[in-house]
Amino acid sequence: MVHVMKQEKGIKALIIDDSAVMRQMLTMILHEDPDIRVVGTAANPLIAREKIKALKPDVLTLDVEMPGMDGITFLEKLMRLYPLPVVMVSSHTEKGAAATLRALDLGAVDFVAKPQGNLREGMTHELMDEIRTKVRAAASARVRAIASGPRPPAPRPQPLPMNLTSTRDGIVVIGASAGGTQAIAEILPKLPRSTPGIAIVQHMPPKFTASFAERLDEQCELEVREAKSGDRLKPGVALIAPGGYHMAIMKAGGGYAVRVYEDEPVNRHRPSVDVLFHSAAEVARSEALGIILTGMGSDGARGLRAMKMTGAQTIAQDEKSCVVFGMPEQAIRHGGVCEVAPLDRIAERIIAWANSEERPENGNSFKNSL
Repeated sequence: MVHVMKQEKGIKALIIDDSAVMRQMLTMILHEDPDIRVVGTAANPLIAREKIKALKPDVLTLDVEMPGMDGITFLEKLMRLYPLPVVMVSSHTEKGAAATLRALDLGAVDFVAKPQGNLREGMTHELMDEIRTKVRAAASARVRAIASGPRPPAPRPQPLPMNLTSTRDGIVVIGASAGGTQAIAEILPKLPRSTPGIAIVQHMPPKFTASFAERLDEQCELEVREAKSGDRLKPGVALIAPGGYHMAIMKAGGGYAVRVYEDEPVNRHRPSVDVLFHSAAEVARSEALGIILTGMGSDGARGLRAMKMTGAQTIAQDEKSCVVFGMPEQAIRHGGVCEVAPLDRIAERIIAWANSEERPENGNSFKNSL
């Protein structure tokens, strides 16, 4: 069951948060956007349930931690009975990060992290703009109802087979934003340990990326961890850029490693997908495979085009399987995409590329290799 929410002028937003201060602040922030109309607020899920029925909002902001029924329990009930686009509001803690990742698994479109310390002082112009941007994007996101009843733990998928005798010495770089945690969690567990080294930028703040990497590491045959400067990109390893830091590819002996560093945000993001992709274009050229997944905005579009221009293979996730088609769509428009593929085929495409012995400069050799 798929609902496509149309983004129209007058997006109706409902704010659910037990903090009166936070409800007031979010109302003020969203009212600054002429396309968003806050139709109501709720201090707890029980009030929210009635307001959803009466006001029929287009998008919700939902606090993760609330007394009584917490945001995660409410979200699970909502996504079973009345799926709506939801932007989670989370604390900057390890507990908050784990709960937020669970919310994304349940179908939340995206999240924003509350400022640490004093709420009013920490609500920067950048954070306020991020909140408005994510609510606008969520209103047009694809949300899916989840199955009713208790769900047994999903079995760990068996990695797809790979031809070990012809695996190329290259690297895979992946960029994602809204919806990306679910997309990456579908791709990586399908990859065998012989897969070339993978570098990933997922738009996330500090603490969240470490939790994300730990969860993936438990689900994958690959070793998945948060990156540190100097880490080698070797077969069987996937490195995730830490929140608040850029990650770039660099030469290291006969192979590749990553450099993790603080610098100004690029496209308002740190880590930025463009930073990763541009570095791959510069140092890996035709030995790289670039993949852009679901997400809002245009981060990664120019970098993916640079990769294609230097001979790399490039893939964009298709619109139907994206939560938000913004980043792949912009990459396609910029001419940086060799192939558009549904999410459930991207792991196969990675393996097809890894097994390809050709080294073309036109970026199209592996499209028919399956």
